Amino acid sequence: MANKSVFASMKGRLLPKATAKNAAGAPAYAYSDAHALAQVAVTGTFGGMFYQSAQDELEYVVDVAESVDPRFLAQATIYARQNGYMKDMPAVLLAVLARRDPVLFRAVFGRVVDNGKMLRNFVQVVRSGQTGRKSLGSAPKAMVQNWLNTATDRALLQANIGNDPSLADVIKMVHPKPASSEREALFAWIVGRPCDTARLPQVLRDWMVFKETGKGPVPDVPFQMLTQLELSSHHWARLAQKGSWQMVRQNLNTFHRHGVFGVRKNVDHVAALLRDAKVISKARVFPYQLMVTAQNVTPDMPHQIVDALHDAMEIAVGNVPKIHGQVVVCPDVSGSMTMPVTGYRPGATSAVRHVDVAALVAAAFTRVNRGCQVLPFDFDVRDVRLRPRDTVLTNAERLAAMAGGGTNCSAPLVWLNKRGRAPDLVVFVSDNQSWVDARAGGRNTAMMSEWEKIKHRNPKAKLVCIDIAPYGTTQAQTREDVLNVGGFSDAVFDQIAAFAYGQTGPDHWVGEIGKIEL
Repeated sequence: MANKSVFASMKGRLLPKATAKNAAGAPAYAYSDAHALAQVAVTGTFGGMFYQSAQDELEYVVDVAESVDPRFLAQATIYARQNGYMKDMPAVLLAVLARRDPVLFRAVFGRVVDNGKMLRNFVQVVRSGQTGRKSLGSAPKAMVQNWLNTATDRALLQANIGNDPSLADVIKMVHPKPASSEREALFAWIVGRPCDTARLPQVLRDWMVFKETGKGPVPDVPFQMLTQLELSSHHWARLAQKGSWQMVRQNLNTFHRHGVFGVRKNVDHVAALLRDAKVISKARVFPYQLMVTAQNVTPDMPHQIVDALHDAMEIAVGNVPKIHGQVVVCPDVSGSMTMPVTGYRPGATSAVRHVDVAALVAAAFTRVNRGCQVLPFDFDVRDVRLRPRDTVLTNAERLAAMAGGGTNCSAPLVWLNKRGRAPDLVVFVSDNQSWVDARAGGRNTAMMSEWEKIKHRNPKAKLVCIDIAPYGTTQAQTREDVLNVGGFSDAVFDQIAAFAYGQTGPDHWVGEIGKIEL
């Protein structure tokens, strides 16, 4: 008789061996360099996280950016800004690219630095010395000068709001040569030098008069230039009527406090704006931003405004895929998921936590896929009953309230296997730092061991892991039936849909970034 210990069944032996340790010290799979850059490009925020400091994250990002081909770095930089809607991360990647490949840097600069805030972010990053040098250098200096000379007057006024560095600091740093006497006057006004006021943009002159007299129509300048002035309720109403979607969303309580919503037509206008599908799409809104707004509106906010926020959320997650077959969504509600999505930042910490994002994704899938089962987990699967007819916001709040406990990514799969279940699509939303099940997987991770059992019952089953923290490892190795995708934006839903329907493979996400034209 052959030795059973040697010639035992090979079941489970061909699973990929864990190649790394995660931030909690447990077995994990490391991403490829390209995937690591793609993942951190849409989740990294340079705030203190549960398992790493802001400085640790920055050093990791720079190392990954150095490890890939400059062309892919350029493509990931564009993706981070245009598809991931990120702010600080594209500036850091662009700064690394400026040092590695000035030609590619020039090619992508205008697609990344698309407003004054991004310009100031980029200059701040370079001057910090964290990406390899402290001076701008010839190519970055030329591109900054060109932006200053070709930006619209309004873009410059918008860029003039904020410090560290201020726009005046940037102008003094790069010394742009004005292309006209009007631009020369505007530069002088921004840096605080005497200027010919007759050469200033008309809208700025209107603001100067309004600031002095408080009379006349509200000038069409950036919102922040007006909030420092003494405004009447009529003036505030005009701001609400003319404001952008994002500005109005961010200032609902301010408008309410100044009496704007005491007039029915103002309520109707703002409610209509908030639920305008085209405007929502153009605003590049994160669904979780709507959650923050809805959670923080004053208790006596008109119900029409609150209802409009719920409608806006339904629209913002409208591209969640509708899957044929059984869908299970597993939001991680463990303790590490209680960290703010932007990390801890003194004076600027986001109220939104990773668990809120996970809860939103689960609630959105439930809304679109009736019959979808939600299995929140920490140490084990937690019991929850969501109501499909409730709004996404309501169900998300119910899930997020469960946060706390250790991370056990294999728990939902164990739960399914004990019941003989084999769904067609399983979606995890997690930071992937599983440690409770560290010894259960043996050579591989426990999550992969449990997933293999589901695959045995349903060979067509697919697993999607939405990674929402920049730690660089996963519990399920990418392969034909496993997609690892990162980020919070609606672009993630598009990737899931394509993967679920067999239109793309597991490397499609990174491949799509690699297709960006330069």
